[in-house]
Amino acid sequence: MNPTQLFKCLSDDTRLLSTLLIHREGELCVCELMEALDDSQPKISRHLAQLRSAGILTDRRDRQWVYYRLHPQLPTWIQEILDSTATAQNDRLGLCLQKLKAMQCRPETCA
Repeated sequence: MNPTQLFKCLSDDTRLLSTLLIHREGELCVCELMEALDDSQPKISRHLAQLRSAGILTDRRDRQWVYYRLHPQLPTWIQEILDSTATAQNDRLGLCLQKLKAMQCRPETCA
């Protein structure tokens, strides 16, 4: 992946915030991102599919949930960009994380 591809992929607010939340939390499922971003399942799933196709995210299935995490082979320069961007977006991420923490019946608690 080159910088142009990365920035095009992250230029959408939903993809950017989803990536940053996953970066912060380590791994999230679609329902958690729906809660944190207050958005619909089809929209979140579509954006996650784009991030997965670009090689930014990878996924795993556990029962009915699909969990997304950063691709383990992301180059260091992408990790550094995500670190810096997460710091710059700390207030926005904080609001999303509050919604996530308040979520009733998160997958790990409702299995």
